[in-house]
Amino acid sequence: MAERTGLNIITLAAHLQQIDKDAGAQLNVVKDVAVQAASLTTNIGTMSDVLETVAAANLRAKDTLDGSIDTLKHSAERSKDVAAWVGDLEGVLSTVESTLATVNQANFKIAAIAKQVNILAVNARIEAARAGDAGRGFAVVAEAINALSKETAGAAAEVSGSTRLLQTAISDLRSDAQKTAESAHLVLKGSSHVDKALSQINRDVSAATQGTQELTENAVGVTCAVDQFGPAFAGLITALKGTALGVHNANTRAEEIIDISERAVQVAVELGADNADAAIIELVQDRAAEVSALFERGIAQGDITAPELFDATYTPIKGTRPEQFMAPFTQFTDAVLPAVQETVLTVDPRVIFCVAIDQNGYLPTHNAIFSSPQGDDEVWNAAHSRNRRFFNDRVGLKAGRNTAPFLMQTYRRDMGGGKFVMMKDISAPIIVNGCHWGGLRIGLKIQR
Repeated sequence: MAERTGLNIITLAAHLQQIDKDAGAQLNVVKDVAVQAASLTTNIGTMSDVLETVAAANLRAKDTLDGSIDTLKHSAERSKDVAAWVGDLEGVLSTVESTLATVNQANFKIAAIAKQVNILAVNARIEAARAGDAGRGFAVVAEAINALSKETAGAAAEVSGSTRLLQTAISDLRSDAQKTAESAHLVLKGSSHVDKALSQINRDVSAATQGTQELTENAVGVTCAVDQFGPAFAGLITALKGTALGVHNANTRAEEIIDISERAVQVAVELGADNADAAIIELVQDRAAEVSALFERGIAQGDITAPELFDATYTPIKGTRPEQFMAPFTQFTDAVLPAVQETVLTVDPRVIFCVAIDQNGYLPTHNAIFSSPQGDDEVWNAAHSRNRRFFNDRVGLKAGRNTAPFLMQTYRRDMGGGKFVMMKDISAPIIVNGCHWGGLRIGLKIQR
């Protein structure tokens, strides 16, 4: 009855352990979420500040764009005025040029007349000279006419030069006016595109401003919601802590009950009660004595020193998963333990393994069927490469540290990949020259 009770409690304890583990994990998750929620509140506050700054910047940008659009419109109006003025100037210039052409024609005629008058004056002077005294008065008149014709010709030449200069200036003015008109048209064309672009930017900035305001309002709402999460998370954490503590305490009590049930069975056997495992108890004690003798003989023969045998320095083996270790005595146990451990596997069909373990739960040399070289699959390694690893759970440590003549335990053996096997562990201490090294364990599969 004690054995059956122990098995049932072990199953219950396994579930409690998983619940304990899950509760702890959930508590950590909730704590992390609470931290993230607090961080979210801070980040949202920062985001709200940034959004307000962006909204203010958008409003300033909108005001600037409005001013730029107005300026551009005024510039376009001025460009239109310039283009219109150039058009009007063209007509005026054409009129002036026409007038200058008329002046030139008239001036040309004046110059021609002055030339004819000059010829006539010269001829009159000649005739007056021939007439002698009678022609003196006529000669004076001819001389005055000649002087007047020369002045007229000079004035006509000056007028002709001035009109030419004026025509050149008007031509230059027309050319400059045309260039100004072309520039004004380009300004009008460019301002049209810029006006469209600025109008679109203005609309986009307005939309961004509205969106930023909506985001700010939503951020405020999220902040309020997250602030409400705080007390909820605090209550949830408190509740989960209580649950986790209760489960942990229940798990501890279950392990204590397991120890009591195992101790009850062991005391019954020690008092002489009939037990189906009496032969295995005797076997594990005999084989533990053999291992003790092998270790003592190895020290005596110099195959290993006592300090090396009891050295608890464990060196990780690189690249192993699950991680394996080498101890100063591992090579020695690989040489001497198989002769004792392997023969036990054929004694009883229930026997799964027979191994020596030190007081720290380190298992240097396993049975050959559980000592395959590791591969790439960690789950496969966990089940088939069990040598040179630590099994420092409740059962492993109790087996390694027990100094009573024998120890009986029941447990679920983890085979990796979520697979477990119900096992009975019977162990006896390994004593080397009066010093406790560890224990020899025989694992029996429980048929249920």
